[in-house]
Amino acid sequence: MRAFPTQGRYGRAGSVTGATTRTPLAAIILAAGQGTRMKSALHKVLHPIAHKPMVLHLVDSLAPLLPQAVVAVVGAGREQVEAALAGRDVVLAVQAEQLGTGHATARAEAALTGFSGTVLILFGDCPLVPSATLAALADALADNVAVAVLGFRPADPARYGRIIAEGNQVAKMVEWKDATEAERATTLCNTGLMAVRAADLWPLLARLDNANAAGEYYLPDIVMLALADGRRATVIETDSDDVLGANSRGELAAIEAVFQARSRTAMMAAGVSLTAPDTVFFAYDTAIEADVTIEPFVVFGPGVRVATGSRIRSHSHLEGATIGPDCEVGPFARLRPGTVLAAGAKVGNFVEMKKSVLGAHAKANHLSYIGDAQVGAGANIGAGTITCNYDGFGKYQTVIGAGAFIGSNSALVAPVNIGAGAIVGAGSTITTDVSPDALAMVRPAQQEKPGWAARFRAAKTMRKAD
Repeated sequence: MRAFPTQGRYGRAGSVTGATTRTPLAAIILAAGQGTRMKSALHKVLHPIAHKPMVLHLVDSLAPLLPQAVVAVVGAGREQVEAALAGRDVVLAVQAEQLGTGHATARAEAALTGFSGTVLILFGDCPLVPSATLAALADALADNVAVAVLGFRPADPARYGRIIAEGNQVAKMVEWKDATEAERATTLCNTGLMAVRAADLWPLLARLDNANAAGEYYLPDIVMLALADGRRATVIETDSDDVLGANSRGELAAIEAVFQARSRTAMMAAGVSLTAPDTVFFAYDTAIEADVTIEPFVVFGPGVRVATGSRIRSHSHLEGATIGPDCEVGPFARLRPGTVLAAGAKVGNFVEMKKSVLGAHAKANHLSYIGDAQVGAGANIGAGTITCNYDGFGKYQTVIGAGAFIGSNSALVAPVNIGAGAIVGAGSTITTDVSPDALAMVRPAQQEKPGWAARFRAAKTMRKAD
């Protein structure tokens, strides 16, 4: 049995300070849905938003509240969810049969044995709920309030469950299938997210029945049971974008669009220039300092850091790269994981880098591949240069010294060292180390045959005339 402390570990709602003065908190994440409309072998809650699975967005939103326990209720495909949550302090509970959200929530009871604080009930495919909203929902359990529910007013209420409320006091919760026409006309809709004290939650769940149009045990019905007991239920509202859920690829794309729009707004507010914001896409962890300029059609994968004064030019793709101050990347550049650009370095059009360091003010301006390489400060990599780092079995390193000049269309066959200040003649294939300040050339002697071109053209012209 898991032991839980008696004192809470999260701060005031809205501030999420991590103070230890509030009610203890746990969370249940419902992630047992089969997600058949996704038409995917990947579990629904593992589909990514900005390169991070939806359920991990939610787990990370919970983190500032310092919950004492997080339980994910899983069903089909649970092995995938378990693998994705490896290393996180999340306990799994299994819902073997799909009998509704109330039934799913009850599967978490054993994992929370001994817990006596507030329980947040969340959905694994609802990744954009802010930490402050989760804290406010938990904080809404005032005296005699048995259940706090999160409501929203979507542009199209569609088939969402409705909340009938007077002010912030809930009078009735009803699923769309079971609602009257008058109730369906209500615009306040149920997100399904709620907060309940553990002491109230398990007895209420035990009283649920499935006497409804779907034959399921509805979680919102615990509100009606609490009201029937003379208890109160309260509702707080949030922006509809905060509670978007994904049951299909189209809904997944809609969530991605909201995430990207928010990221672009936040970047510009922090001093980043986006010349065509709608064409730039960020990962969940992209970090860009002020006075960076991002041109159109740039895509950031995970793990990118860009320092002040740099410019990322159009049609570039960056992933796992660290860009120092005052650098220039692109256009049409690809920076793969392990790329590091020191201050003032420049990567030009159609250059690909992988697991390589480009020293301060070094340049690779055109049409080059730099993999598993260390390039010194001020070095120049000519157009068409490649580091031949892979022999089909292993990867090998190329080291290019400070101030070296690599001529166009050179092939540097690793492992190889080019000394500081050395020059490699254009078109060379370098297979052994080059000394500092030396000139290395690998070329056959040029031959010239006087008049050969004129005789060739004449012969071809005569043959065509015949």
